[in-house]
Amino acid sequence: MNGAGRDPVGGDDGVAMLQHLGARMTDWREDFAQLQLPVRAHLMNRQGLPHGGVYATLLDSAMGFAGCFDNDPARPRLALTLTLTVNYLAQPRGTVLIAEAWRTGGGRRSFFADGRVVDEIGTSVASGSGVFRYRGDA
Repeated sequence: MNGAGRDPVGGDDGVAMLQHLGARMTDWREDFAQLQLPVRAHLMNRQGLPHGGVYATLLDSAMGFAGCFDNDPARPRLALTLTLTVNYLAQPRGTVLIAEAWRTGGGRRSFFADGRVVDEIGTSVASGSGVFRYRGDA
């Protein structure tokens, strides 16, 4: 993983929600983030498929991280989600969900991002976009 070895998901001060789900950060760099989540029983809905909220959480998190990368671990960037759109495309055929997100624009106070969720065999299961506002003096 890029980002000087920092792990904002699984580190000591990690994101508890993502840790609880079982997600991990697999890539994080300027304008890009990738999370992976093994498909497990606790993520399923009544139909035996990953709950739609799992895709929304992965997309929201990956897109937020994509806009918040900073090489200085002493100066973490944080953001709040202003809008989130999720498109549900297909059922996963694989056993690992991979969320990838890109910061696509913005300025000093807010940014835009796009993302997708695929499984490890390439099935596109969800896509999304969002608008995020930086917290503090970012």
